[in-house]
Amino acid sequence: MPQVASAKKALRTSTRRRVINDRWRRKLRESLKAVRVAINAKDKKTASATFLKAQSVIDRAIRHKILKPNTAARKKSRIQKTISRIQ
Repeated sequence: MPQVASAKKALRTSTRRRVINDRWRRKLRESLKAVRVAINAKDKKTASATFLKAQSVIDRAIRHKILKPNTAARKKSRIQKTISRIQ
């Protein structure tokens, strides 16, 4: 356990941030999974609709520093390419 006052505060802050970051990661994983499920079901309309929501979550994850910008761009690009291949 921290002994110094600033270290105690840092522990409280990091604990709060961890909870917030975990929520964002969970939201990101769930939105990407919804898109994958729609893609696997070969449902282009649903996949496109869920991708729009996932795209928003990915962009917000960048702002919260959960994802790096290039990683997010790569994910969005690959999902979009996969959706466009659905017949």
